[in-house]
Amino acid sequence: MVFLAVVTRPSSLLAQTGNKLRIGIIGSGKIGGTIGGLWVKAGHPVLFSSRHPEALKELAAGLGPLAQTGTVAQAIQFGDVIFIAVPYGALPQIGRDYASALKNKIVLDACNAVAARDGAIADEVEQNGIGVTSQKYLAGTRLVRAFNTISYAIFAREANRPAPRLAVPIAGDDPEAVQVAAALVRDAGFDPVVVGKLVDARRFQRGNPGYGQPVGADELRKKLNLPQ
Repeated sequence: MVFLAVVTRPSSLLAQTGNKLRIGIIGSGKIGGTIGGLWVKAGHPVLFSSRHPEALKELAAGLGPLAQTGTVAQAIQFGDVIFIAVPYGALPQIGRDYASALKNKIVLDACNAVAARDGAIADEVEQNGIGVTSQKYLAGTRLVRAFNTISYAIFAREANRPAPRLAVPIAGDDPEAVQVAAALVRDAGFDPVVVGKLVDARRFQRGNPGYGQPVGADELRKKLNLPQ
């Protein structure tokens, strides 16, 4: 209930930016490109990055002047908020390489651990929970788990649908970061459902009840036994 109350209060970051946030995307593939594109359409300036930013020029050109491309370092410097959507096994290296630049940044983490692709770190996620594990490797960030439960195609198709809008579960330890994430979920065209703290993100990681649920907020809360 504490988190549900927090989400309704004005965020100082949102107030300072007039509700439009500069967003840096790390990993601009299917999820990063789709969600980033929805934020551009909502009026947020977005910098899409990858290891090969030249390959993102067409994506940015199709979205108009609020979209640009660059390196991972440029995306981190650019963003009031960082959205990360890369193979989970890449998180430790990103955390090491950009530790100082990411410190105190609000980071929305959409990465999923897949054993066949990511190796031993997927076992760590299974044992400790994905929110706690992500925070370990992205130490010093204001981390929120978000946008990890459904495929990019469903996000693209269902954004801004008539009520009930598609629910997106989120979890984080920092109240303002959770509020900012909730606002960005709404701006992308979905309804945020705050599940709890990072330890509670396990409830909507792969293989758990909140994962893969293309439902509205009320139904998702019922599935997770959350207050309505």
